[in-house]
Amino acid sequence: MDSSFSDPVALLSEFVSYGSVSTQPECGPAMVLAREFVERHLEKLGFSVESVATPLHPVIVAQTGADLPAETPHIVIYGHYDVQPAEPLELWETPPFQAHIRGERLYARGAADNKGEVVTHMCALARVLERKPDLPLRITWLIEGEEEIGSPNFAHVLEKFKDTLASADFMLVSDTSIPTADQVAITTQLRGLVDFEIEVVGPKLDLHSGEHGGALLNPIQALSEILASLHTSDAKVNVPGFYDGVLSFPGWERDELKKLPEDEDAYQAFLGIPAFYTPEGMTPFESIRFLPTLEINGIGGGYQGPGSKTVIPSKAFAKITCRLVPDQDPADIMSKVRAAIESRTPNGVTLHFKEKADAPAYLIVPPGRENTPKDQSPVLAAAFKLAEYAFEKAFGSRPLYIRGGGSIPIIGQIRDIAGLDAVMVGLATPEDRIHSPNESFHLGVMNKGIAALEEIFDGLAQGN
Repeated sequence: MDSSFSDPVALLSEFVSYGSVSTQPECGPAMVLAREFVERHLEKLGFSVESVATPLHPVIVAQTGADLPAETPHIVIYGHYDVQPAEPLELWETPPFQAHIRGERLYARGAADNKGEVVTHMCALARVLERKPDLPLRITWLIEGEEEIGSPNFAHVLEKFKDTLASADFMLVSDTSIPTADQVAITTQLRGLVDFEIEVVGPKLDLHSGEHGGALLNPIQALSEILASLHTSDAKVNVPGFYDGVLSFPGWERDELKKLPEDEDAYQAFLGIPAFYTPEGMTPFESIRFLPTLEINGIGGGYQGPGSKTVIPSKAFAKITCRLVPDQDPADIMSKVRAAIESRTPNGVTLHFKEKADAPAYLIVPPGRENTPKDQSPVLAAAFKLAEYAFEKAFGSRPLYIRGGGSIPIIGQIRDIAGLDAVMVGLATPEDRIHSPNESFHLGVMNKGIAALEEIFDGLAQGN
């Protein structure tokens, strides 16, 4: 085994040092360094590596075992090398792109989303290859650089490698989460996504609020009225038809949620909120997983600096996303939300609506459940069983099957294009603070994850 894989912490420390923020153009050089890091280490593992160009950030496609017989198990491993912006920087206790270890955690942006998981997969595979250099597995890696911006350029890469992906048995993904460092979850749902911005424009320039106040509608006031209209007091999205087609959920899924080691009081304390805001009859854990949402992710307008500047701003904006559940059509939801916003835009301002990205929800049902598809692949069912065994052995508790609240747009795209389903076993915990300042990755989870994935690669090679 190459010595670099014998020290996963050092490997991850180097990886997170590259500030690969895909949404910030000034981070372009860091994106290149992060991609080259992945390519270099996959080559060390014996993979044939191709960097597939896109209009923005390349996708890494690495393959091994292509010359093995067609009946050899073939898996696809997915991950991403881009990360979220680190801002607000002043809230970080240590620099976001320098690894710092405190207790059992390594702190850095991207440590848990998704660089820690990429390193975990690499190290697990390195251990197996050290024992079995001629490992009878076909493996294809897909490591992209645009996941954090909705994977806008991934579809054409999938089309290019459609036949390769279609020949695989299943996809292995660890870009999801687990309830605690001791309780693993196998994710059965990824919510879909609708992403857009609205801009409300008033006067052609910022105006003196004393000389002009009272004569025109302030764009921030207009924007506030629009945003306030998008939810009802009972925590529902106030858009006509928004919940049309939302599937009911079977009882076994609610039973799995009841096995979560965290109760509502502990969750409320972790969030630091005075009360939950959920529809009647739904627990917060159910609302996250079974219902769609509309969230205001950012808002701005007017003077933002210290002190006072008495202006009526020329414009104001908001960034909004909707998380969707199975059987909601992203284009339909985008249309309905847009129509609602346009109808509620007051006179005196002009609305600009910018659609950015959308993706459908993804749902996979494990074997032996009441809603398991009758035509589910035996290989996929066996992969679920192997994952259950491997992660229970490493973590000491049976994995829970739980829907996730987040989104990975390309997982659904891969199923649509290549008919490939995913076994999603996460490694990130709520305490990892994904997307927030002071993100970290639990090193104990990483070590157990390496052991579990090593067991999975071994089991697949043995035909278990």
